[in-house]
Amino acid sequence: MRRGGRGPRQPSGRQAAGRSDSRGRFQDRQERPERGEALARPKSHGSKAHASKSAAPQKTYAPKRGYRSDRSPESEKPRGSKDSFGSKRSYGSKSGEARAPSSDGRSARFKRRHPEAPRSREPREHRPPVFTERKVSPPPIAAEHKPSPVPPLPQVASGVQTVAVTPDENGMRVDRFLEARFPGLSFSHIQRVIRKGELRVNGKRVDGKDRLATGQAVRIPPLKLDAPKRVGSEADEQTRTFLKSIILHEDDDVLVINKPMGLAVQGGSGTVKHVDGMLEVLKERDGQRPRLVHRLDKDTAGCLLVAKTRFAAAALAKTFRTRSAKKIYWALVAGVPKPKQGRISTFLAKEERDDESFMRIAKHGEEGASHAITYYALVEPSAQKLAWLSLKPVTGRTHQLRAHMAHIGHPIVGDPKYFDKENWELPGGIQKKLHLLARRIVVPHPRGGTIDVTAPLPLHMQQTWNLLGLDVKRYDPIVDAPEE
Repeated sequence: MRRGGRGPRQPSGRQAAGRSDSRGRFQDRQERPERGEALARPKSHGSKAHASKSAAPQKTYAPKRGYRSDRSPESEKPRGSKDSFGSKRSYGSKSGEARAPSSDGRSARFKRRHPEAPRSREPREHRPPVFTERKVSPPPIAAEHKPSPVPPLPQVASGVQTVAVTPDENGMRVDRFLEARFPGLSFSHIQRVIRKGELRVNGKRVDGKDRLATGQAVRIPPLKLDAPKRVGSEADEQTRTFLKSIILHEDDDVLVINKPMGLAVQGGSGTVKHVDGMLEVLKERDGQRPRLVHRLDKDTAGCLLVAKTRFAAAALAKTFRTRSAKKIYWALVAGVPKPKQGRISTFLAKEERDDESFMRIAKHGEEGASHAITYYALVEPSAQKLAWLSLKPVTGRTHQLRAHMAHIGHPIVGDPKYFDKENWELPGGIQKKLHLLARRIVVPHPRGGTIDVTAPLPLHMQQTWNLLGLDVKRYDPIVDAPEE
């Protein structure tokens, strides 16, 4: 009896009919005997199901592929083992005779296949693992020993200090003042200190472009300055050699270098290598380091003026502020402008697009807009598709020349920001780089006289000039442009 007082389990219709399984074989469901008990059990309860089950005719079938034909139905193995097809066999013979299991627990099939096997199962002998010695050749010795990278220098925090503006610093911008006093301070840090109002002049907030006067008290907040660099390091020697190789003019007060394309002038977000940081290796024994007087775009090559002393920096800053400096640029633009010579006067304002800053044409009186003036002159056209222009900026706004050329419909070739001509293909052999050069700079010398320096064409522009057959010795008509 099963639990709950139910009777014996009744077979279903499919089981009683002897329906075949998924492999086409017939299986007769029988009660599983206890261990060591004969299959022929007396029918209990007088169930009709047991009577019909025992009276059912025995099924016969031909041997299938892979089945051993020499085996008789009486030699079937106990239930629970598997034949060559993997199907389970039933207990005992089909005649209903009971067969006791083997004394050693092995099946008849195992005995036929392994007659020489021992009758009893003995534990396997434990064999310890065998370890073979493996010869490992030493790594090859490097041809050259590469020194480990020098760890970054620690930062030193300064305290709050109040300093007075000296006569040499009279008229200097606030950001330039901090840059001159603390050469190791980054430009972004200077702008952040001024913007947050941490720096005060006579107790008041100031802007970075405000001018200082002699005797004013400047409160400087705590700053994180880089510790002094190691003297005579290999990196400093390489930087000093590089700067010496690009010098166009040098005296006791002024330095003019030929800035290569792709080298930033000042540091910023993600900018590690820049001219302002390189100038640290040219520091004099008295502690004065060269200072930038003006800026160039990262992709613009050419003349960059640097002051070696604080006196020269103050004098040159005044020269640029009064627009006494004369700068001439060369550019290759798309198309030929008409008229061949002209003056561009607009207002420019900064605009952020996709994490990049652009200068757009603005209206007079618009917030953040600055007046910008540029003179241009056609030097030589090339097949009415390209033109060699000479540019003279009167003001020095950010991206002024690039924005003005795009404004008149003749953007500079290779400009990734302002070149907006559709369906315009770059002629073969011309590199897709900014074709803009700070060709010449003319400024009064701080101690008298005039500084007049000219920079050669960079490699990519020299290649373009040779391809188009342009002569660098051709007369430059921009020299006739009026002074403002």
